[in-house]
Amino acid sequence: MSRVVVGMSGGVDSSVAAYLLKEQGYDVIGVTMQVWPEEGCGAQSEEEGCCGLDAVEDARRVASEIGIPHYVMNFRREFQEHVINYFMEEYLQGRTPNPCIACNRHVKWEALLTRGRAMGADFLATGHYARIDRLENGRYALKRAAVRGKDQTYALYNLTQDQLSHTMMPVGAYSKEEIRTIAEKIGLRVANKPDSQDICFVPDGDYAGYIERNAGREIPEGNFVTVDGTVLGRHKGITHYTVGQRKGLGLALGHPVFVLEIRPGANEVVVGTHEELLVDTLRANRLNFMAVEDVAGPLRVFAKIRYNHKGAWCTVERTGADEVCCTFDEPQRAVTPGQAVVFYDGDHVAGGGTIL
Repeated sequence: MSRVVVGMSGGVDSSVAAYLLKEQGYDVIGVTMQVWPEEGCGAQSEEEGCCGLDAVEDARRVASEIGIPHYVMNFRREFQEHVINYFMEEYLQGRTPNPCIACNRHVKWEALLTRGRAMGADFLATGHYARIDRLENGRYALKRAAVRGKDQTYALYNLTQDQLSHTMMPVGAYSKEEIRTIAEKIGLRVANKPDSQDICFVPDGDYAGYIERNAGREIPEGNFVTVDGTVLGRHKGITHYTVGQRKGLGLALGHPVFVLEIRPGANEVVVGTHEELLVDTLRANRLNFMAVEDVAGPLRVFAKIRYNHKGAWCTVERTGADEVCCTFDEPQRAVTPGQAVVFYDGDHVAGGGTIL
């Protein structure tokens, strides 16, 4: 009997994932990751998704109800290093990071899978809405969830071949409604628990305030400028802004303006028109490939440049040892440094990288 460690966040998806695997005959162990600082980061209430103390109690209760052992494991060091520090440093460098992607790769998979193997587990399972295929070329690749609207493959694009080969995602074949129905039928109290929405360690959504309190450095005001350098006003500090932002700029110019670029060296935030926000190329590094081993020549893919982006066709070409250039068929709005670009070949993730 194969042993599976299930990352249990206390939510309905991971709870049902554990139940489904137990019903299929696996030796299931539930693990909840303790990632908040010992002093507490405010993520203590039921609204705080996978990081709150209530999440631990919910996961422990579910494990008891479905009859599997449950452990709480300390991943504070890994979370601080790979998620929180990364998040703050990226914002301080004028980029907009996706901490959930970093958490998936380095904490939920790399660290938890290592712990699971030490417990004799063959596989790691999660409640993500995605599927895994082994392709004819022998490579493992993520496949979009059965219900496209819940698909979470974008945030998982940088999992390694080894990680994918030891991963199960049992809820990817279901709709959210079906998962909640299963939870209700077996009497789980988390059946109608709301999904977590915000970044778990910034529960109030005030990213700039969090960074100011925790980065250990002053984040000075600076100038709003146009592309040609004309000063339009003062900004509150570069961590308050992201490419594509329109609201909250505090500029009264008589017409809408958007953040086009953040220049940390000059401490400037460049603003301009919606037309200036459209670009047809981007560069990306920190590459990871799934369905394909590499970009041998021009590769036609369907690409997403943020989680809720509907996607667009582009051609990907290798431009360096760890860099590609993506040329879109149509200009795209708000290509944001620090975010991920993820390439799809049909329903499978071909690969992806971090936008430069």
